[in-house]
Amino acid sequence: MKEALEWQLYRPAWLQLKTRDTMWIYVAMIFGVSGAWSPETGTNKSTTVIRSTSLPFNVTKNLSFNVGSDVNLTCSDKTWNETIYVIWKIQMSHKSCRIAFSNGDDGVEARDSCNDGKSLHNTSRSQPYLRIPSFSINDIGAYNCELAYNGGMENYVINVSITVPPKLSSRLYTREKKFIAVCKAERGKPAANISWSHGGNSAEVETLPEPDGLITVQSHLVLDLEPENLTCSFRHLFWEEEQILSLKPEEGQTPRDRV
Repeated sequence: MKEALEWQLYRPAWLQLKTRDTMWIYVAMIFGVSGAWSPETGTNKSTTVIRSTSLPFNVTKNLSFNVGSDVNLTCSDKTWNETIYVIWKIQMSHKSCRIAFSNGDDGVEARDSCNDGKSLHNTSRSQPYLRIPSFSINDIGAYNCELAYNGGMENYVINVSITVPPKLSSRLYTREKKFIAVCKAERGKPAANISWSHGGNSAEVETLPEPDGLITVQSHLVLDLEPENLTCSFRHLFWEEEQILSLKPEEGQTPRDRV
């Protein structure tokens, strides 16, 4: 409550007054427009836009970014000159924080309670965006952008996730006169898919969630005879092509070991 009050006070009096004045313009613009819903989906992105006679204009997005990449989040097509203020309210698993700026008669004011490298910038078209350097698991969360401009307000909720490639490994050994093949995709997000070049008596897949949200997937294949050219294939959102591992009996495993 104290933090929320401080951020309310951060909005200067001229800004609050100007926002109220522009609301009448915004109401006139949307009066009589019926509600509409428009989705946009993709491999790493989905968007839901809600337009109605209620204020403000609301957008919800779901985005996923590769680990280690530099991320730019844009919440509006308004320019710096049009913008009265913008506040990013960020909810992550380990903390909540805010980054904001106001564009007033006394110049630009900025505030940052995150202090973790995130920062506000503007594009070559002078549109504000939030920059997240070297995206990591700690940056996963909900990013709420409140933007007031000369004409109304917009509110964006961007649910941000991460894509992490798993570490791959394989093993082929014998047990009770059977060949046991194991392929593992460790600590990835989302979970990897594993398939085999050979069929067998049984195949099991284990999905093991990690405490930090990453996922390990392990597949076991049981074979009666020693396989030739046995491979397992991994598919994951991080890769454009599937990854293939070849399996051979572990060193020291001989036919008499299977008797």
